[in-house]
Amino acid sequence: MGGRHNRGGSGLKTVSPLDSPRGASRRVRFDDNAVCAVLFGQHHVNLARIEQKLPVTIVSRGNEVFIQGDSDADVQAAAAVLEDLYGQLRRGLVIGRDEVDAALRMRGGETGTGERLEHHAVRTDRKLIVARSANQLAYLRALERFDLVFALGPAGTGKTYLAVAMAVAFLRQHRVERLVLSRPAVEAGERLGFLPGDMKEKVDPYLRPLYDALRDMLPEGKVQLRIENGQIEIAPLAYMRGRTLANAFVILDEAQNTTPSQLKMFLTRMGEGSRMVITGDPTQTDLPPGTPSGLADAVERLADVPGIGMVRFDRGDIVRHPLVTRIIEAYEGSEEPRQEQERRRPRRASGSSDGQRQ
Repeated sequence: MGGRHNRGGSGLKTVSPLDSPRGASRRVRFDDNAVCAVLFGQHHVNLARIEQKLPVTIVSRGNEVFIQGDSDADVQAAAAVLEDLYGQLRRGLVIGRDEVDAALRMRGGETGTGERLEHHAVRTDRKLIVARSANQLAYLRALERFDLVFALGPAGTGKTYLAVAMAVAFLRQHRVERLVLSRPAVEAGERLGFLPGDMKEKVDPYLRPLYDALRDMLPEGKVQLRIENGQIEIAPLAYMRGRTLANAFVILDEAQNTTPSQLKMFLTRMGEGSRMVITGDPTQTDLPPGTPSGLADAVERLADVPGIGMVRFDRGDIVRHPLVTRIIEAYEGSEEPRQEQERRRPRRASGSSDGQRQ
């Protein structure tokens, strides 16, 4: 089929609107048939996913797609999503369901100011990492702008993963001399003597998520080499006391499991030329009952301090298995009714005859 070539563009061109008695429509054509086939997905699974998420109908014919819906905004959003995904494929990236969902969340990768998402991508040795939600994009911007950033929100929103990615990028660009990644080992109360093995073997299970993130961004040999030469340090929170961390990118993960004094100690380790990121979910503390969380305390105290970035994630930012979002919704939805039921339940006197029945 004929059509003008859009030199330097993404390869997605509007051909003409569909003839339709109602609603809005758009017909678009792609330059590369091979890329187009990957874009659609096996059995057109990617097009079906867009139809599930947006109230549009998409019909493919060769290297063209016909998009129709009741709203022009929905039709344009679907076309923008396809354009963003096609552009990712042309740049050599791999797309699957997660990338389709991310493009849908971003409505084609627009930031609201006409910028493209790839302008805010993070390049590591193994992959190019792109924001998958508006809050993730705000997080990447905050990590570039502020020396101290708090990232708050539920599991699966990319708080730690994106922080590690940015840390690796800073190290590659020689903007810092080393990475320091830390976690509190509160599940064992930081009293690890009852566990078998030496100290490293005792604390490694608590630090495993940080190792996993690093290995997703650096070849295995480089991770070990940089740990051995001191460019990367992974240590429990207790090891930070008394130190000054200069020219380093420092990440404290699971900060909701610190006490106020522990987090104050950690924040004051910050030295010249350093960046620091504090991540955590204030709703999931493992501290003993009655112990205040250092994360909640710090967020309240530092909310209005200039030069500190705070990014809050929500369920819409979860990029793990779709069931994770539903599980969190189920737990959060049932928590309040259960608490209300507990408040309304009649309490028996400890010496009543009912309380003595077997």
